[in-house]
Amino acid sequence: MTTETPDLSNRVALVTGASRGIGYQIAKHMAAAGAHVIAVARTVGGLEDLDDEIKAAGGQATLVPLDLTDMDGIDRLGGAINDRWGKLDILVANAGVLGVISPIGHVEAKVFDKVMAVNVTGTWRLIRSVDPLLRKSDAGRAIVLSSGAAHSARAFWGPYAASKAAVETLVRSWSDETRNMPLRVNNVDPGATRTAMRAQAVPGENPDTLPTPAEVARKILPLASPALRETGMLFQVRQDRFVSYRDPK
Repeated sequence: MTTETPDLSNRVALVTGASRGIGYQIAKHMAAAGAHVIAVARTVGGLEDLDDEIKAAGGQATLVPLDLTDMDGIDRLGGAINDRWGKLDILVANAGVLGVISPIGHVEAKVFDKVMAVNVTGTWRLIRSVDPLLRKSDAGRAIVLSSGAAHSARAFWGPYAASKAAVETLVRSWSDETRNMPLRVNNVDPGATRTAMRAQAVPGENPDTLPTPAEVARKILPLASPALRETGMLFQVRQDRFVSYRDPK
């Protein structure tokens, strides 16, 4: 996989979970590459910090404070993008919640429901909202963040692992539906990264042993390139490679 920064001039990119961590850095890097970034997150302060950084570097952003459990809000977002730009070139579905690290039988129903609402239903609703806009692009690109937990199914990670496995399957179906179109759709496993979510999940871990969100974002950025050919794949950031679901190695 090339590490060259793609030229995203005159392209419109939607990034969820953009107020911190990997989403923040992807949004910043895409703006630096020339894209107009629609930055979505619940935390207004984090979005404003991102906007300041993007503008200071000469880029452009539109801030959208939105909770991905607000399904009507997600629908309105697609309509607003259509009214202003008439298309969407890049989707980065990054937002997600961990829930709790706990035995399955000890997980509260409200916690399980929130993980599924944000990670699965919110992602599906987002895809549903912007799929027509991505099809209008000459080189639509969808990048959906997953996790190695979807495959390892480790003890105590049940709700989060199940949510990411569901998202991967959803995205694989979407990629198959659009395989003969210019739209390229891929899942991404960022690997363990120095984020607040990782610290919540593994509190005893030394964060200095993990790559930073900026390092991870730089490796994900080429998946937004109009020159990208791969679709329906899983990109593993730590291994810097695409893995085929049809012929896993």
